[in-house]
Amino acid sequence: MLDWNPALYRRYEDERTRPARDLLARVPLAEAALVVDLGCGPGNSTELLVERFPGAQVTGTDNSEAMLASARERLPQARFELGDIAAWAPRDAPTLIFANASLQWVPDHETLIPRLFDALAPGGVLAVQMPDNRQEPTHRLMRAVAAQAPWAAPIGDAERLRTPLLGLGRYYDLLAPEAADVDIWHTIYQHRMADAAAIVEWVRGTGLKPFVDRLPADLKASYLDEYQRRVDAAYPAHADGRRLLAFPRMFIVAQKKA
Repeated sequence: MLDWNPALYRRYEDERTRPARDLLARVPLAEAALVVDLGCGPGNSTELLVERFPGAQVTGTDNSEAMLASARERLPQARFELGDIAAWAPRDAPTLIFANASLQWVPDHETLIPRLFDALAPGGVLAVQMPDNRQEPTHRLMRAVAAQAPWAAPIGDAERLRTPLLGLGRYYDLLAPEAADVDIWHTIYQHRMADAAAIVEWVRGTGLKPFVDRLPADLKASYLDEYQRRVDAAYPAHADGRRLLAFPRMFIVAQKKA
């Protein structure tokens, strides 16, 4: 994919940061020595970690130079590193590994989740939040439009553009045998959006990116036009004229035995 766009991502920063706050609120640590924010993006989640654990060494990692530049500007006191979560391994065992809306881009969760948990220090915590919206209209329509001509050929198999998530029960089973505690839940946020164009703008910063990145400029414009037309029909206006964007998210907080 092309590099990420921090400015586009941050247009809905309050909404994107809310799940990170909810995840962090359930982390059962009074203090932490070493904290890692995997897939830190522009640093909005890292900022929460710096505030929660002022005595910790906080490191953010991301595979986007643009996102890291934005994060460094925002939090010059924190450390940021370029890296791929699929190959990431800490130099020292972290007290907290925090992954807010990042692991859904990484394959092979059957091995990824246990590997991250094993990397923790004794008593450490793995905290994960992942969008679980592949069956929402926003994402079903991405794939439906991508399957039609003239967009199908350059996009290819749309089903392969996102990592399939496991069920909540499977994540629990991967962690529970070795954990002191596993807290796992599912939340559906209802984001108030101005119109269909706002919904498209939201997903262009994340889930829609792998689709439009594969298209030349002319096909990108026509794809977005058709996609927005379908989004407009799928998300009708409410009494105040706004659209409600349902956004399911999966949460996992697992603590290692001391």
